[in-house]
Amino acid sequence: MIVPANEASWSDLQAILKSANCHGCRCYCQRFKSPGSDWRTVSDEERAFRLQAQTSCGDPKARTTSGLVAYRDGEPVGWVSVEPRTGFGALRRSRVPWQGRDEDKDDSGVWAVTCFHTRPGHRKQGVAGELAKATVPFARERGAKALEAYPMVVEPGDSVPWGETHVGTKTMFEDCGFVEVSRPTLRRVVMRIDF
Repeated sequence: MIVPANEASWSDLQAILKSANCHGCRCYCQRFKSPGSDWRTVSDEERAFRLQAQTSCGDPKARTTSGLVAYRDGEPVGWVSVEPRTGFGALRRSRVPWQGRDEDKDDSGVWAVTCFHTRPGHRKQGVAGELAKATVPFARERGAKALEAYPMVVEPGDSVPWGETHVGTKTMFEDCGFVEVSRPTLRRVVMRIDF
C-alpha cells in the first residue's frame, strides 16, 4: 500500500528514514531544498522538523504534502519525495539538470521526484519501483502538467553504492513511462513524463 505522506504518521516516516545517511548526514530530503550555506549549518533535528512540516504527516486533511510512504504488511518500508519543482530551490539553482535545456525553472506545473529511501531488510524487493510508479498519478491528480526525475544511469553489471541511487535509476523511471530529455553527465539523466 502506498499513501500520501500526510496520511502516514510522522513516526512511520521516521522509522523509514532513521537508517538514511545521505550526503554525510541525516538529510531528511532537504538537500535539494536548501541553499548551500543553510545546508551546511542546519542540524539534523532542524532538517527533520522541516520535513515534518512539509509532509504534514498525520494530517489527512492537509491540502499539501511532499511525498509518498510505502507499507508492506502494515509496516512502513519506503519513502519518495515528490512535489512541485519550485519547492526545490537548490535543484533549480544547480547547473546539472538544466544543461542543454531551455525551460522555465519556476514553472509550478512541473513536479519533481528527488529522493527515495527504502528501509534495510526491504531493499531490492521493488519498493522504490512501486513508489516511482505511484508518483505519476499522485502528481497528475494534483494538477501537475509534467513530472521530472534526475536518476542515475546504472548499466547491467555495474556496482553502484546504495547512496548514489537515492535518486532512482533510469530503468526504474523508464518502466513508469518517463523518457530521457537530457543527459547532463555520463551517469545522470533527466527523465520526464508529460501529462
